[in-house]
Amino acid sequence: MSTNGQENDRKGLLPENAYTELKPGEVYTPIISAETGAPEVTRRSVTFGLLMIIIFSAAASYIALKLGQGIETAIPISILAVGFSALARRKSLLIENVNILAIGATSGIVVGGSVFVMPAIFMLGLDKGSTPLQTFLQIFLVPFLGAVLGVLFLIPFRRYFTIEMHGKLPFPEGTATTEILVAGEKGGSQAKVLVYALGIGIVLDYLALSLKTWSDTFTTALVFKDFTAKVKGVFAMNTSAAVLGLGVIIGVKYASIIMAGSMLSYFVFIPLFAYVAPLTYGAHTFREIFFGFAGDGGAAIAGVRNIGIGGIFAAGVISILKMSPVIKQALQQVLAQLFKKHEGTAKTSRLDLDIKMTTVFGMAAALAVAILVYFWAVVVAGQPNAFFLAFLSLVLTFLIVFLFSAVSAWAVAMISVTPISGMTLTTLIIAAVTLAALGLKGPPGMLAILLIGGVVCTALSMSGSLVTQFKIGHWLGSTPKAIQWSNILGSALASLTVTGVIMLFAKVYGYGTPTAEHLNPLPAPQAGAMAAVANAFMGGQDVPWILYGLGAVVAVVVSMLGISALAFALGMYLPIELNSPILLGAVVGWLVQKSSTSEKLAKARSDKAILIASGFIAGGALAGVFDGITKMLLSEVFHMDADKFGMGDWFPNVFTPGLQNWLGLVVFMGLATFLYWDARKAKLED
Repeated sequence: MSTNGQENDRKGLLPENAYTELKPGEVYTPIISAETGAPEVTRRSVTFGLLMIIIFSAAASYIALKLGQGIETAIPISILAVGFSALARRKSLLIENVNILAIGATSGIVVGGSVFVMPAIFMLGLDKGSTPLQTFLQIFLVPFLGAVLGVLFLIPFRRYFTIEMHGKLPFPEGTATTEILVAGEKGGSQAKVLVYALGIGIVLDYLALSLKTWSDTFTTALVFKDFTAKVKGVFAMNTSAAVLGLGVIIGVKYASIIMAGSMLSYFVFIPLFAYVAPLTYGAHTFREIFFGFAGDGGAAIAGVRNIGIGGIFAAGVISILKMSPVIKQALQQVLAQLFKKHEGTAKTSRLDLDIKMTTVFGMAAALAVAILVYFWAVVVAGQPNAFFLAFLSLVLTFLIVFLFSAVSAWAVAMISVTPISGMTLTTLIIAAVTLAALGLKGPPGMLAILLIGGVVCTALSMSGSLVTQFKIGHWLGSTPKAIQWSNILGSALASLTVTGVIMLFAKVYGYGTPTAEHLNPLPAPQAGAMAAVANAFMGGQDVPWILYGLGAVVAVVVSMLGISALAFALGMYLPIELNSPILLGAVVGWLVQKSSTSEKLAKARSDKAILIASGFIAGGALAGVFDGITKMLLSEVFHMDADKFGMGDWFPNVFTPGLQNWLGLVVFMGLATFLYWDARKAKLED
């Protein structure tokens, strides 16, 4: 830790003890001290932060709906904040940029909580019979209430994570973001890289999505048709710039684990089921089991997806069990903070100023009443024992959020990764089993557990991000109270934006399985898992316990081998076309890291590769949003068939499916080559 601290202290801005444990009696003094009357919440920081919410909420929503992966928003927002500061007539202060980050980062927080759950409402048809306004309010309230809960429940943990554990927790993401903010003189050049990479991502992915100049997915089903039809084995690879960039950031280790899960599903389970099912149940049952895309012999199988769900659930439980000592310690710290009396200057110091605990309790009580009334009057209205069901749902929501918030915060503080999806699936199953035992079934039951899951998921996403912001603010000298209020207020706009994107894509693309109305829906894989669980427990169907159990066994075996069970299980569930390009992007990132024997030069090149990848992710994601807007305009304004608006429709004899398939692969490989080449151009002075 001390070496890392010395490296980050090269500019002489951060104190020497910023990254080291404090000795008895030693106090950490941030760059901007408590006595400095520096502006923090300014007009420029609020305006720029709100702009970041709109841009990154839309971009991150698209990535999550298509790939089932959240994207990092804090680092790109920090880079843009520093770049904006460099271009402004008055350079922003560090804590102004922290406020931009606190506001803007709510985009990724709300996306992580809302997009992974709320599309399940459309998959299950729970929006039928509701007006667009009712659906909008329903989707908006869940992430907003969850985000506010996440803030309130983490406030008692702030002093413990930032002050008492100073130098004991690495905070990888917080350290990287702090470096960007401190090294302000580099922000301008870094922002330029991010901007041109974003432009490339927008153009290339828009050409593939809207104009269909090439296929956005390369598949061997169009090359080895007979083999695919016979064996049911197919390799596919998405050609999006966004997926390539995601692989660079994820890295080889986790990308390999995710791809290994896909290989087990697509090259073992699917061919095995394809062979066994006709022999055992007949071809008719086999066709019912399979679902996929026309012409490829079935790209996925329902049974394998259920195995993946079982694996994700078991992996979440394993993560919680491993963190049980952390939960106990966190609960002890919460109780200590609630009843601890702060005396002297610590009580009034700007650096130790939180939202008053009485306000926290008041807001938590108001949220509890709002959630109770909403569940009682809307979700379970007309059900026997409606008030009791609503009250029990409220208790489950608060208890799980309180229990898992510490886990999420600890995970992010240690490795910058938190198993939100696994914990949310765990929440759904716990809620489903509990409420089903009390007689709640059908659509009201499905809606109830999805809303509980949505609130919990957003709250955990908030706690993971907020603990990092607290630490950044502690290093630089921000007021905790300002960070807390910025997250609460930012969550309102982020929830509005994300809800709008979810409803737009539901109308334009649809979610989940292809239908006559939506031939190429967004996969929304995480929401698909949530919908499957809700439908199995509350929809009157037989719960596929055997398949869930098989997935759980796979997760346990993988965990015993020392491999990330959550990453492997996610790979089993997600389509292979989304995981294979992630692995390729990770390999490109690894090659960049190994491109020089000089550690400093290799790091400079790797940093630039991450910047380019971040631009590809944001650009590709925004291309998806623009494509959605284009299709909506073509359909609603010009009354055209949006699915017939492409090169293959204009020039069918030239842009054939076979040519578009291979052209997509060529463009993707060219993009990967460009990323490697451009990253290698980085110099130490960059």
